Amino acid sequence: MDPIRLLKKDDFQDSLALSEFAFQYKVLPEERDEKLAAMASQQAIGYFVEDQLAAKLTILELETWVNGKAFKMGGIASVATWPEYRRQGMVGQLLSRALQSMKESGQTLSFLAPFAFAFYRKYGWEAYIEYMRYEIATHQQPKAEVAAGSTLRRIEAESALLNPIYEAYAKRFNGMLVRTGDWWRKSVFKRKQGIVTLYLNPAGEPEGYIIYQVKEKVLTVHELIALTEDANRGLWRLISNHDSMIDKVVCQAPFGDPLPFVLADPRIKQEVVPYFMARIVDAAAFLRAYPFNAVVEGANVDKSFYLQLRDGHADWNNGIFRIQPAQGEGNDVVKLSEEQVFGNGAGGEKVEDQHVISCDIQTLSALLMGYKRASLLHRIGRLHGDAGEISRLERFIPERTTYLTDFF
Repeated sequence: MDPIRLLKKDDFQDSLALSEFAFQYKVLPEERDEKLAAMASQQAIGYFVEDQLAAKLTILELETWVNGKAFKMGGIASVATWPEYRRQGMVGQLLSRALQSMKESGQTLSFLAPFAFAFYRKYGWEAYIEYMRYEIATHQQPKAEVAAGSTLRRIEAESALLNPIYEAYAKRFNGMLVRTGDWWRKSVFKRKQGIVTLYLNPAGEPEGYIIYQVKEKVLTVHELIALTEDANRGLWRLISNHDSMIDKVVCQAPFGDPLPFVLADPRIKQEVVPYFMARIVDAAAFLRAYPFNAVVEGANVDKSFYLQLRDGHADWNNGIFRIQPAQGEGNDVVKLSEEQVFGNGAGGEKVEDQHVISCDIQTLSALLMGYKRASLLHRIGRLHGDAGEISRLERFIPERTTYLTDFF
């Protein structure tokens, strides 16, 4: 009998009990019914021993932005095992089953928040994001000049007002979520409670917002989204207006954020925080839809790439792929046999060994998410092949910062 199956309604109480134990929290009585009801709309997979739930995980149906294009993404959440069943490979089997399920659902990517990076690397996930965490003393805060005629307006937490600003901002990065109204209500506003303030430019058009909370003389910025530098300055001016009631500001920003450079005193507390991990679930499908740079001068545009990919937990990704980036929609991606590539098999695909780029699924995920450049991955021994081919591939992959303002 297969020990792995989807959780049923009768399993929800046991699943909630496991989550409470594993993540060390207690669901309040008034929240329990809501939690149980939410499970009915989620895809949760459990590993059962003698009909008792031993381990489980949930696959969230999400979307993420990559190079300005939305991709279906399976968010792995609530991974937990009772202590007596740990270190028996149950989670590994659940992850393998989840990969198959995500592939069948057309989710070509998967994200998760790791308890340990080394653990999930064994199953093909790789770090894809780190962000900056700042602590700024009151006297160090920027005293920005604001655009004449601009305004700040405190509003209720309303996704219809905020989402257009958020989405325009999110598309600038790789790895941000496509937020639905339901996600705003049940995740964003529930986790990021506080004051919501909108920035409007002199023409009255919204160009940014901030969600923040003041508690125990600390102003915590849950989310600061600015589409223009004027909006950024206006929102920081709002923050600095709290100087009489706070000792410091705590906030986060994308890696490479220029805030310390523009401060009069850049000696603020800065921390680089490794955050989420990403994994390509279906390499062929993801490569076909991937938005490569449209035109790359001097990069042999009409010449295909040959990628030899290794994946220890998704057999469908193993093999050699011929990739021809398109100048429009839909790249030409064909999976070939080793005989076709290295031998004299049918199809006339024979190429020299050094023209085949090779890597594992973790490396490809970091590369195509834009987290690490091909030249770096080649230099540290993660991406193998001819240096010229590596350089040509790098020019086809857009440079874009990875970032994520959500959690699951």
